Amino acid sequence: MAGLTNKQKKEWAETLICRDGLTQKEAAVKVGVSVVTMNKWFKDNNWEKQKRNLLITREAQLNRFYMQMEELNTAIMSREEGQRFSNSKEADTLVKLSSAIKTLETETSIAEITEVGKRFLNYLRSYNPSQAMPVAELYDEFVKHNLNK
Repeated sequence: MAGLTNKQKKEWAETLICRDGLTQKEAAVKVGVSVVTMNKWFKDNNWEKQKRNLLITREAQLNRFYMQMEELNTAIMSREEGQRFSNSKEADTLVKLSSAIKTLETETSIAEITEVGKRFLNYLRSYNPSQAMPVAELYDEFVKHNLNK
């Protein structure tokens, strides 16, 4: 963990706790910080709430963003001819929604990378347990590499 910044460690810990279901103590050991630090991050960043919010899938969030854009565009288009332009606030909202959609559609989050690895390692453990540990170590390095991007 020596090469990771505190910000990167915190992001990784958040994934381990909120997405993978590790305890604060388990995540602290894996990330390489004290339990006190982990407890502070957990409390200060409201990870308990984030754990609950992860029930909202990426697809559901994308659908919400598209519905919001459609509703805003419908409101704009319902205006009189010649007045069907967005004001600065509406334009800003459309840009932000478009950006959020693009991010959700194109970027792979560290949580998704971790989830795929977890599923693969569970499969590998049942198929060939002796290979699981070396692959898990490589996958941990892969996760760290992606945190450094």
